[in-house]
Amino acid sequence: MNLPSRARNGLNGVARELLRQPAVEKPRRQWVDDLVAWCHQHDIDLATRINSKTLRFDSALLAQINNVLDSARIAPLGRSLSGLTSSAQAKEGVEENKANRERPRARRVLVSFSPQPIAGLAIEPRAIHDVDVHTLKLSAFSAMIQVENLDSFYEFSPELPALSSYVNPLVVYRGDSYYGGGFALLAEAWRKTHRPHIYAGDFDVKGVTLALDSNATHLLLPSIEWLIQNATPLHVPAEQFSYQRRLRKHLAALSPAHPLRDYLTLLLEKQRGLKQQWLGEEVICVVLA
Repeated sequence: MNLPSRARNGLNGVARELLRQPAVEKPRRQWVDDLVAWCHQHDIDLATRINSKTLRFDSALLAQINNVLDSARIAPLGRSLSGLTSSAQAKEGVEENKANRERPRARRVLVSFSPQPIAGLAIEPRAIHDVDVHTLKLSAFSAMIQVENLDSFYEFSPELPALSSYVNPLVVYRGDSYYGGGFALLAEAWRKTHRPHIYAGDFDVKGVTLALDSNATHLLLPSIEWLIQNATPLHVPAEQFSYQRRLRKHLAALSPAHPLRDYLTLLLEKQRGLKQQWLGEEVICVVLA
């Protein structure tokens, strides 16, 4: 029987208290009763420490518990498995904490680079890599381009006139239930570089809101004149209505001459938008803030 996680958490708190006093008494709550059952199973005698209402802890009892954990190749008290990957947990012992482990893709992002020859593989327009955020050397990139939709990401090329001033831009998929956590780490690290963060996604209420939430500095969009001619109410679904409040607040804070005003007016007042796949390649970088 593994040491229940809530019992481990309770014991870790007791260990901290024992640094200041020789003994600690805890009421018979659920975690204590879990520990009592565990101790009985592993022949740890609690007779002089336990009654119907409390369990008394001291350093000798914690040493007995740690001895059992050590003999079972389980991480000792004070060593939390929460947030570790399965492989990192394996280094601590044979116990696995699936509920609180770091997800395998928690630090992974999809990035797109110039094609690289690989023996036995036909060269594609872009090379897609699944990488750990912490392996990216952000100083090598002059801008980050965040692509909202996965199909657009696979097809996206930064060889656009609007991006010609950026040397070696980092093209990244925004993420989903698989890759969303990793991108959040990357976005925060990129924000600290103070370099351009360009959002390439849907011209709709949710898309612009996602750009703001990820601290993007620019939107990659067609000219407002082109959008006025081509945007459609069909691409502004009713379920996105709840996102409008945030954009209306952002619109109210923009200066009268800000280039984003006309775009937000088209979205919010005319209720017209356009999905990324329909935007075409004649785009410009529009400042967000």
